[in-house]
Order: sequence, then C-alpha cells, then structure tokens
Amino acid sequence: MEQLKTISEQFSSLAWGIPLLVLLIGGGLYLLIISRFLPFRFFGHALQVLRGKYDDPNDPGEISHFKALTTALSSTIGMGNIAGVALAITIGGPGAMFWMWISAIVGMSTKFFTSTLAIMYRGKDSDGKLQGGPMYFITEGLGKNWKFLAMMFSFFGLLGALPVVNVNQLKQAINDIILIPNGVEVNLYTNLIIAGLLVVITSIVILGGLKRISNIASKLVPSMVLLYFVLVLIILAMHIDEVPKYLLLIFTDAFNASYIEGDAVFGGVLGALILLGIKRGAFSNEAGIGTAPMAHGAAKTDEPVREGLVAMLGPVIDTLIVCTLTALAILVTGVWQTTLDNGVSLTASAFQDAMPGVGQYLLMVCVFVFSISSLFSYAYYGTKCMSFLVGARYKYLYNYLYIASIVLAATTSFSTMINFIDGIFAFMAIPTMLATIIMAPRVVKEIKAYKLRLKSNTRYK
Repeated sequence: MEQLKTISEQFSSLAWGIPLLVLLIGGGLYLLIISRFLPFRFFGHALQVLRGKYDDPNDPGEISHFKALTTALSSTIGMGNIAGVALAITIGGPGAMFWMWISAIVGMSTKFFTSTLAIMYRGKDSDGKLQGGPMYFITEGLGKNWKFLAMMFSFFGLLGALPVVNVNQLKQAINDIILIPNGVEVNLYTNLIIAGLLVVITSIVILGGLKRISNIASKLVPSMVLLYFVLVLIILAMHIDEVPKYLLLIFTDAFNASYIEGDAVFGGVLGALILLGIKRGAFSNEAGIGTAPMAHGAAKTDEPVREGLVAMLGPVIDTLIVCTLTALAILVTGVWQTTLDNGVSLTASAFQDAMPGVGQYLLMVCVFVFSISSLFSYAYYGTKCMSFLVGARYKYLYNYLYIASIVLAATTSFSTMINFIDGIFAFMAIPTMLATIIMAPRVVKEIKAYKLRLKSNTRYK
C-alpha cells in the first residue's frame, strides 16, 4: 500500500505541472475574453433556459436541459465539495479557497465552450445512436486526423470515471460517523461489506441506462443541495461573528500563503497554494476535464449555445456556492486547526461541533446521496468512453471494471485514490482543452448566430 501511495503521488505531480496549469487557466481566460465575458452577460438568459422556457420535445437528444445539468452536477456535487475542500484547507489553509474560486470563474467559460461543442458536433456510436462529448466533438469537428486526441480522452476517461474517491470517502464517513462511535471495530471485513452494499445499489441503477440515471439525479441532487445549504447556513448563523473574519482571511491568505504545507512550486509556497486551489477546483467542478459535456451532449436541443449556457451554471453551483459553504463551515468552527481529521472526516467534525449529536448524521445523509448519485453519473461517462473505444456492443464490459473499482476504493487510502484521480483528470484535460481552444472561433460564430435568432424569430422569444 505504501508503494502504491508513492506511485500515485509521483503520477499526480508529473501530470499537474506548469503546462497543464497554463492550458486550464490560460486557456479558460482566452475563452472568456474571446466570448466577451459571455458567462456574465448571459447569466439571466441561462436561468430561463434551465427553467424550461425554450424546451421543445421534438428537438434531438435524450434528456431535458434541467436533467442534463443535474446529471452533470450529480458527478461534480459530491466528494469534491465535501472532502476535496476539506483536503484543500488541511494542506493549503484558507487561501486555497480563493484559488478554487478563480478556477470556477474561469471554468464557467470553459464549461460553456466544451458543452456548446458537445451539441454542435454530436456524433453517432457504432449502434447509430446520437452521442456527445469530447471524443465526438474532436472527431466530428477536427476530423479523423485528430482521432488520437479522442482516443486519448476516452482511454483516460475510462479510468477517470471510476468512482474511487467517492467510494473511499463514503466508506470513511460510514466508519467515522456510524460504526466507530457505536463501538464497531473497523477492518477489512467491514470495508468489504460496505463495498458489497454499494455494488448492489449501483448495479441496480446503472443497468437502467441514462434515462434512469437522469431521473434519479434530477430528484436527488436538488433536494440534497438544499438540505446541505440549510445545514451550513445554520452553522454559519451560530458563528456569524466569525464569518467576516474568515472571508477576509480567504482573500489575504490567498497571497500570503501562511498555512500551506508541502513543497514550493513555481519558486515559492504561493505557487504551491495556487496549484493546490486549481487542482481542487478542477476536482470539484471538472471544468475543462471533459466529463460534463458527455451529459450535456445528450440534452434535447438543437441550439448548442443554450446547452453551453446551462452547463456554465455548474461551476457556480458546485464551487462558488457549495464549496464556499463547506469551507466556511470548516473555518468558523475552528476544526481545521483543532483536529487531525482530513477529507470528509474534517467536514463531519465541523458539523458535529456546531450541532452535537445530530450534525454529523445529517451530513451523513448528504454524503450518502451525493456519493451514490456520483456513482450513477460516472458509470454513464465510463460506458460512453468504452463505447467509443471498442464499440457500443461491448460497453457493458465497463460495468465489471466499475464494480471492481468500488471494492478497491473501499480498501485503499484516501491519499492514494485522490492522487490517482488528479493525475487521470490532468490527462483527460489535455485533449479536451486543446480541441476546445482550436474550435473556439466556431463557437463565437455560433454565439453571434444565436443572438440573431433570438432577436428575429418569435419561437426563441
């Protein structure tokens, strides 16, 4: 296990270097500028699209705008928002949250472009079904000569869709919140029992396909976000005097890097803090990674820009809102300085500190639903990647790999799993961002055409 941990650390460090940071953040800023800051100008219109004002049941695709967003959010709102934020604060201190915000703001533009392309260049799998995602917009938009990028994305997408972090942290939450406090000895046997239960639940849903996944996600995700939102607001209300202090500390520590633990990057600890924030931001909202366009590419619409606008709301919800709430709950309760907990256990300590006796159990409900919904969405992403690589008739094989990974994740350390996924996400981002930047001018043309249609056609008003 120690050797596996060392290998995963080296893999993550290799993948997350300066080139990837430039590609993700520099590329996102480029997209933001050439779109003339469209995410901010069209925010209100995006909300109208999400509410269903422009839905047409006759449009091509499988699911509505709302279900496409909730399916995408069911994978991003999960352990990235609860365990990922806790890990960022443990390693980097309050300032890490600021760089997660920067990642989200830039990520809004990236999500818009990648998901718009997912509709502009939908392709057909070997069964003739319409599909969307980076692998399809690369081959359909750039041609067969660029298929190696699509293959690269699909290969790493197979691995990146494995639910190893969600399962690992759900297991940790069950152990720390339910089993250990009730005197149950936690060992390999209990972890395998947890893994077995998750395998059964996941198998029932993922075998039902996208429509079952999206139907469940559209019901589970909004209610759990609301519950989590209310619980954190209660914690913040109980520590209202501390909130302004820690909001200010997030800004000041973002440039002071007073709490960062680890090796210097770019010649200093501030560089290490920036890299940590961007990495955890990418894990939280997945902007530029390429998973969300696979869900948004299945939306029922013939207007690519609309789906891009819906997609850009993702980073707002999961990073700017949910991650910020988690960070403030951890900071104002002081558990980030008074305990040795990490990941989901640190967030649980904050809830227990504020609401003794019930806080951690309420968090457990949210963690369970977030994790389970993520399991469903990632299974869908993985089968799409498998289908692209070996053909739709063999995509079912991915389910066996997926189930095996649940058992592995439940019996492996958190640091090993998070480093593995960080590295894989980096290699998924390379083809996604390169193709998006190359085709960005086409999206800009589509934006102009869409604006003209909005003005001239009564159907779009």
